[in-house]
Amino acid sequence: MDVYQEAVCYLESQHVPVEAETEVLEEDVFQEEAVSCLLSPLLPKSLDFPDTPTLSSPEEMLERRLVVLKGILESEEVYLRELEALLMPMKALRASAGTSQPVLSSQQVQTVFYQVPELRDMHQSFFSGLKARLSAHCQTDPSSGAKGEMSYTGFELMVGDLFLKMVNQIGLYGGFIENYEKAVEVVRKCTHSDPRFRTLAQSMMSSNSSDKTRTTYTFEALLYKPLDRVTKTTLVLRDLLNTTPMEHGDYTLLQEALRLSRSFLSGVNESSQCKREVTLSHGMRRQLMRDGFMVDVSEGERSLRHLFLYTDLLLCTRFKQATKGKQDQYRFCWYLPLAGLKLRWIADQERSLDANLRLHTIRTKMHLLRQQLQQHAKGSKGLALAARSRKKLEQLELMLLTHSPVYTLELHSPSCKSHTLLLSSLYELEEWREAIHKLTIDIENEESLCGTLSVAIHSACGLQQPACVYVCVEVDGYEFYDKQAQTHSSVHSLNPHWDQELSFQVDGAKHLRVFCVSQSDGKDDIVLGKASVKLESKTLNKRWRRQTLHLGQVEVTLSLKYCPHPLKPPSSTAQQQQPVFCVPIETVAQQEGVLVPHVVRCCVDEVERRGMGEVGIYRISGTTSDIAMLKTAFNSNLREAVTRLRSADVNAVTGVLKLYFRELPQPLIPTEMFQSLARMLNIQDINSRLVSMLSLLHSCPDPNRHTFLYLLHHLQRVSEKQDVNRMSRQNLATVFGPSLIRPPVVGLGQDGPTVDISQEVVVQVGMKQRKVQVVLCYLQCNNLPEAQISLPHDTDPEDETTHM
Repeated sequence: MDVYQEAVCYLESQHVPVEAETEVLEEDVFQEEAVSCLLSPLLPKSLDFPDTPTLSSPEEMLERRLVVLKGILESEEVYLRELEALLMPMKALRASAGTSQPVLSSQQVQTVFYQVPELRDMHQSFFSGLKARLSAHCQTDPSSGAKGEMSYTGFELMVGDLFLKMVNQIGLYGGFIENYEKAVEVVRKCTHSDPRFRTLAQSMMSSNSSDKTRTTYTFEALLYKPLDRVTKTTLVLRDLLNTTPMEHGDYTLLQEALRLSRSFLSGVNESSQCKREVTLSHGMRRQLMRDGFMVDVSEGERSLRHLFLYTDLLLCTRFKQATKGKQDQYRFCWYLPLAGLKLRWIADQERSLDANLRLHTIRTKMHLLRQQLQQHAKGSKGLALAARSRKKLEQLELMLLTHSPVYTLELHSPSCKSHTLLLSSLYELEEWREAIHKLTIDIENEESLCGTLSVAIHSACGLQQPACVYVCVEVDGYEFYDKQAQTHSSVHSLNPHWDQELSFQVDGAKHLRVFCVSQSDGKDDIVLGKASVKLESKTLNKRWRRQTLHLGQVEVTLSLKYCPHPLKPPSSTAQQQQPVFCVPIETVAQQEGVLVPHVVRCCVDEVERRGMGEVGIYRISGTTSDIAMLKTAFNSNLREAVTRLRSADVNAVTGVLKLYFRELPQPLIPTEMFQSLARMLNIQDINSRLVSMLSLLHSCPDPNRHTFLYLLHHLQRVSEKQDVNRMSRQNLATVFGPSLIRPPVVGLGQDGPTVDISQEVVVQVGMKQRKVQVVLCYLQCNNLPEAQISLPHDTDPEDETTHM
């Protein structure tokens, strides 16, 4: 039996005549479509609001209205008991799902009870509010039965907001109805296959608190109760509206609730006849999932619009209220297909001072008008004035609905069409976002990435001549986040190395594009090659996957990893690079995803490119201003810092490297190792001494150890040019020893021994000599372990380098 027939039966049971032309449910607002998703024009048919009530007097109407409300309250109480009976076994079934012999699996429990707790909470809130207002009304209602007083108290009983609030959440039934057949299928299957569930499903109880009686239901019968309830919503609201005088403050609210209810039930009628017809695929019928009023912002202007969410598109219309005797109409504004639609919400908007003043003025006027209407309701005069006041109040309510919303929902389609909507409730915004997101996922045909994509650029080869090269990486998707990043420029080389990690927040990303660019001083950059990689979540995971890309004649080696997760709203401020000076080296290494910080590697590369033959390299320092300029650049923008290194005086480059080590909060060689290293200097056998010192080096943290080894190899190469640069290993150890190694600080209290200044000088000189000797011993080692520059980008054993 479809919804219309159920409505007819209900009306006949209430001895209400049914006219042939009366339609309980509207037709689909779209005409049948063939293959395309182009929008068909709206049908001129509009809502069929009930005619003006015809009862003889407002007093009689209010008496009948009170009877209807009490009947609704009793019906709600019964329905809540049925929902509680349905939910009673949920906790036990969910607990058993984690055992070795579950009655239902976790997925089956979720399917059977889908949206039922939410429906219970919604109706519990409605029931509590209605009961409280009816109780308060009955207590203040005089028993004398005076006609005038009865009219006054009847007008004072306001419940329209409760019904409108409930109907605004009626979309919860959409999910329940969509899931209903799956839930019934699970119940039937488990009833036949599991005797434990069969016993439960055939003897579910609902108790009546008033007379202590208990009603027995089957599981399937209780599952049908929400379906039965929602299909009668329109009839209940129609009865209530027919007993509400037009002068009553609830009349407009109940009209809106009835309209929303009937709009929702038009989709229910489609699904109740044949749920398969709802699936949209080349010409099949669409279903209405949700609708409501929002504010559409276009070119800074706000307009109140009625939005309809269907299974494949979002429709925006303008509701045009017709004059008396004519039907209301909807005017088409715009629509967006849900395929590929992306949402962005902003929840921290604030109104301007002018907007707040305007809203305050509107609310003040509304308050005064409402007081006037209440005074008119007490007397028998002033009906024309009351009608004008109600009309003004409706206009002010529309202004308030238009200008008060502050929560922004932005819609972006792949066709570059965008719309901005404003809502007054963050809860309602989240419900709309979830509903659209769910439908979007259901119809999404192509897989895309949503989460964090990390790209580690390792090296390149195949250059025809030495060049300064950088790699630029781009991802596609929506414009919510930064989509482009690039490495710093390499040194002048045939085989550039970067080992630099780039990270992207991606939403809808399907392709990665890589460019290799040659940088020349005073000339335009030259693109050496480019390539595109298709991103597939099934081939990417949280472990690194190494690939080699052919970019023309150049080959670039990189690694990819992907971590899917929900994305947060984009930050209002651009993300700035974290400083590197005066920061623990472990922190810098973790930020950069390396073992040797970029500031060390870039300075070393630049010195080896053009400073190896400089006399007094590392001993002669650059100007303070040049060093400060380079330090600031490294703290703010690595790429700019590398560019400045190219033109800076080489002594300023060495100066900023020494400054980096000198300003480390903890020395490169941990303080607690100083005494052990100093004692090892007393070992007479050189080989034994080096073995012990290298062994102790393994106890350093990884970034400290590898950075120290990287620097030692570089200083050894500098010392090989000592005939030209006059910097022997002894000289280099003298320069770097005090910066790389620091003895523990001995704190002297007030009661501590008095230290002779001359003795303190001797101690400090001795410590400095030991620092220099430690570094010199390491520099004299001819079999230093190789330094590992970056973190290992391990892949799965079966993953091999991919040439693309």
